[in-house]
Amino acid sequence: MISMVMVAVGVYARLLKHAEAAMACLAVDPAILLIVVGILTFLITFCGCIGSLRENICLLQAFSICLTIVFLLQLAAGVLGFVFSDKARGKVSEIINGAIVHYRDDLDLQNLIDFGQKEFSCCGGVSYKDWSQNMYFNCTVTNPSRERCSVPFSCCLQDTNEVVINTMCGQGMQTMSYLEASAFIYTNGCIDKLVNWIHSNLFLLGGIALGLAVPQLVGILLAQILINQIRDQIKLQLYNQQHRADPWY
Repeated sequence: MISMVMVAVGVYARLLKHAEAAMACLAVDPAILLIVVGILTFLITFCGCIGSLRENICLLQAFSICLTIVFLLQLAAGVLGFVFSDKARGKVSEIINGAIVHYRDDLDLQNLIDFGQKEFSCCGGVSYKDWSQNMYFNCTVTNPSRERCSVPFSCCLQDTNEVVINTMCGQGMQTMSYLEASAFIYTNGCIDKLVNWIHSNLFLLGGIALGLAVPQLVGILLAQILINQIRDQIKLQLYNQQHRADPWY
C-alpha cells in the first residue's frame, strides 16, 4: 500500500509539470525517483505477499533474490562510497551542478535545493558563485535576466524576526567578494557542508543502514524457511501418494 501511494504521488507530481520541464531534467527529478522506487517496492512486496499466501515457490524465490540483490547493492554502494570517496564527491558535485542548471525548470527541484541550502546553511556547490551556471543567475554582461549576478533567496542569512521573506535578498551577490557577501548570504558551498554533516553523523547513518538491512535479511531468511517447508510438504505428499498406490500398502 505504501508503494502504491508513492507511485500515485510521483505520477501526480509529474503530471502537474510542463512537458518541456519534464524532458529537461529527468535525471534530477524527485517525482521520477519516487515512481521508480514505488514500482520496484510494489513488485518485490507483491511477490513476497502473494508467494507466501499461495505458497508459490517461484514467487518466493523471486522475492528472496530481489531482496538479496537490493541488499548487496546497498552494501556495495556503501563500501564503494567509502573506498572511492573522492570519486563519490565528484559525482555528488556533478549532480548538484546539474540541479543548479535546472533550478528554474522544475518546481520540485527548486524546493528541494532551497530546503537543502537553508538546512545546511550553504549556497551553490563549491561556492555561491556556482549559481552563475544557471541561465537566469548568470553573471555575464549579455544576460538580460533581472536575476543576473544574483543567488536564490535560500542562500540569504536567515532572520528570525523577518515576517515576510525577502525573495530578492540575493540580488547582485555574485559581484561581491567572499568577505562582502558573507554579511548577507552563505558563501560556503553545499558539498563541503554535506561531507562534514556525513562525517559528524556516521553513527546515525550507520543506524539507519542497519535498520534497513535487518528487515531485508529477516525477509530473506523467512522466505527461505517457507520455501524449504513447502518443499518438504510436497515431498511428503508425493511419498504418501506413491505408497498409497502400492498394492502391498
